[in-house]
Amino acid sequence: MKRYLILLLMLCTLPGFAQADRHDVRAGNRKFSKENFKEAEIDYRKAVVKDSTSLHAQYNLASALYRQQDYPGAAKALESVKEQEVLPARYYYNSGDTALQQKDYQAAVDAFRQALLRDPADLDAKENYIYAKKMLENQQNGGDGNNQQQNQDQNQDQNQDQDQQDQQNQQNQNQDQQNQDQGQDDKDQNQDQQGQQPQISPQQAQQMLRAIQAKEKETQDKVNKEKAALLKSRQKEKNW
Repeated sequence: MKRYLILLLMLCTLPGFAQADRHDVRAGNRKFSKENFKEAEIDYRKAVVKDSTSLHAQYNLASALYRQQDYPGAAKALESVKEQEVLPARYYYNSGDTALQQKDYQAAVDAFRQALLRDPADLDAKENYIYAKKMLENQQNGGDGNNQQQNQDQNQDQNQDQDQQDQQNQQNQNQDQQNQDQGQDDKDQNQDQQGQQPQISPQQAQQMLRAIQAKEKETQDKVNKEKAALLKSRQKEKNW
């Protein structure tokens, strides 16, 4: 789709242009050329107050409103000069472009059709007519074509987010399972180690204690005998 901005009507195009609004329209045109669209709008409105039938004031007011993206206001200003237009092809093209901005595709189709009837060589009008007609068909089939694309993109993003969430959940589940398996392995290993330790009954422990005590007593008796033998030997040597 191609668009171009609504053009200003210059004062020289109409010989019957009223004197009352000439100064305000010219002031608005100078500000418009400097892209001071709000200030230009004020001057054009002053001109409209002085002469509500002024084609230049109304048409250029629509241009200033359009550049400020006030598309309903621009459409209203264009409508006020519909019956006295001197450039019908330009008027209908701009009306169609304003209707497109408001997603009024039926009005856009009608306006571009009128523009082509007045200027069949206008390729931009033809391209916009085809675009507006396609958007109208999409709208009649259940929605705005742009909204359908936005919905598709939104659904795709939601599906991607869901896939990422599912992958993250699966990773978390796998990690939890690994932690559980590791914990079970450690538990089994501890149980195996405990199972390998010999279990001693109280009777066996008592027998082992008695055996140790007997061994200690035997050792002590042996030491005492050795000490007594050594002492006896020393006494014999001394007496001899």
